[in-house]
Amino acid sequence: MTHVYSDDGAMVPVTVIKTGNTVVQRKTAKMDGYDAVQVGFLEKKEQRVNKPLQGHFKKAGAGAFYHLVEMKGTELDDYQPGAVINAADVFKAGDWVDVSGNSKGKGFMGSMRRHNFRGGSESHGSMHNRAPGSIGSSSDPSRVFKGMKMAGHMGAANVTVQNLQIVSVKAEENLLLVKGAVPGAVNAVVVIKKALKK
Repeated sequence: MTHVYSDDGAMVPVTVIKTGNTVVQRKTAKMDGYDAVQVGFLEKKEQRVNKPLQGHFKKAGAGAFYHLVEMKGTELDDYQPGAVINAADVFKAGDWVDVSGNSKGKGFMGSMRRHNFRGGSESHGSMHNRAPGSIGSSSDPSRVFKGMKMAGHMGAANVTVQNLQIVSVKAEENLLLVKGAVPGAVNAVVVIKKALKK
C-alpha cells in the first residue's frame, strides 16, 4: 500500500495492483457447456511446467504461467487464446470493483480474537477472562453442535472485499491504484471484478 493526493489535496490510501493477463483458453457453450475465458498470470519457464500443462500452454501459443484463473461471462469473442488483457482495456478511474484473494493466515486463535467475543469478568478473581463460556447443554443434546464459534485456525481463507474504487489506471506500467486495502500479503495474487452491488 501507499498513498496519493487527490485534486483537492486530500491524502488517499491506495493499494497498487500489477495487472496484465494472457488468454490461455476460450471456453464456449457449444464445446464446454458454458462461456468463459481462462487467463494466465505471471510467466514462468516452460521447462518448469509438467507435460500435460506444457501441451495446454502450447495450444494457446502464449508461454507458460504460474497462475491460471477462469472467468465466466458473455460476449467474450474478443478474447482469443494469446490475446493480452491489460488494466486499461477493462477498467478506468472511478470504477467500482470487488477484489478477491487469500487472506493472511493468523494461525490458531482464541474465541475473542477469532469471533470478537467480549470475554468474561475481569474482577473478583473470576479466572474466566478470555474463555469462550458455555458451549452446549448436558444430557440433551449431549453433544456440541457443528459450527459452534470456538477457538481455531484463523485467516488463510478466500475473502472478497466489495466496493473498492479505482483511483487511477497507469496504462504504460499496467498498474491499478485501488482505494483501500485488499486481501492477502504483499505480492499475493488477487482477482478483480466489476462491483456486483454498485
